[in-house]
Amino acid sequence: MKPPARPASRRSRGVALLTAMLTVTLVATFAAAALWQQWRASEVEAAERARVQSAWVLIGALDWSRLILREDARATAAAGGGADHLAEPWAVPLEEAKLSSFLAADKNISSDALEGLPEAFLQGRIVDAQSKLNVMNLVVNGIPVPAEIAAFTKLFELLGLPVQEVQVLATQLRRAVPPAAAAGTGTGAGTGTATATNTTGTTVTTPGTTTGTGTGTGTGTGTGPQATADSSASGPLLPQRTAQLVWLGLSPSTVAALEPYVTILPERKPLNINTASAEAMAATVPALDLASAKRVVAQRASRYFRTLEDANKVIAQGAGQFNSTQHSVATSYFEVQGRLRLDNAWVEEHSLLRRDNLELRIIWRERGAGATSTTPKS
Repeated sequence: MKPPARPASRRSRGVALLTAMLTVTLVATFAAAALWQQWRASEVEAAERARVQSAWVLIGALDWSRLILREDARATAAAGGGADHLAEPWAVPLEEAKLSSFLAADKNISSDALEGLPEAFLQGRIVDAQSKLNVMNLVVNGIPVPAEIAAFTKLFELLGLPVQEVQVLATQLRRAVPPAAAAGTGTGAGTGTATATNTTGTTVTTPGTTTGTGTGTGTGTGTGPQATADSSASGPLLPQRTAQLVWLGLSPSTVAALEPYVTILPERKPLNINTASAEAMAATVPALDLASAKRVVAQRASRYFRTLEDANKVIAQGAGQFNSTQHSVATSYFEVQGRLRLDNAWVEEHSLLRRDNLELRIIWRERGAGATSTTPKS
């Protein structure tokens, strides 16, 4: 009689146990992976929902800023004045405040609906874009403007920046700005095709070299000095933000120092002396020193300037005068800055608006996001 096969039975039980353990491990792994995927999907959905909500809040803040600027233009027109100054409602910044305080002020939202919501903080401000020197004033129709070159040179001197970078900036800007068709009245000599209308009303077209005086718009090859601009692929890109001035050859340290004092507008615009800093005003008036410019700033704090003549009365004799070419008391461009913070995460938006009477148009908008450091202090 043979003994029972116990070793084979033990091996079978070992294989079954190992298979059961492997099955449990696989099930646990799959379950953990499924839970992780579900958690990740919920986190992505929550982040996307927060992003969309933040975007809508910032859009609402931008619309509110446009409403304030439109009402300011309406009030200014009703008063018969045209000056923009720092005592107007748009110039008052919105310090960081709880978003729930704005929602609680709405009668259609009950306090119970606000319970359980995360605390969000909103802040914003409107800045007069013409309170800074406009980089686009440096070059007009491909030709550098001596008065603006002098203003930027003086600003660089006041800020302790290398003045040789002003010429680099003007040269690169001249290459970046596309040439514009010239139209107007003038006298000149050139080689090309001339079109004229005689006294009988007959139009005559003649090729050759012509010299004369007249009014018209045209293109041709001239024999005298002409404005040129590099519109080829080798030319630099035209910046739209102050931080992008590095594209025109300025060093990052220079751009950082210029940030509070210069801007880039789509067109040539004068400096608003009702909102400009003392450095900006001193730079645009060759004979005006920084101390005198600070006295002008102190004077306008109590009473803004309605006209350039009012501002010139404050300047001492021989200190220079404000002029209508480089200075103004009104503004057409405004920068709107909004920031929404939720815990340690934040979203901010920066926009440039152009106001033409009661019409406001968005020139550009940019949005950024990030998180503040949560490292505990030692």
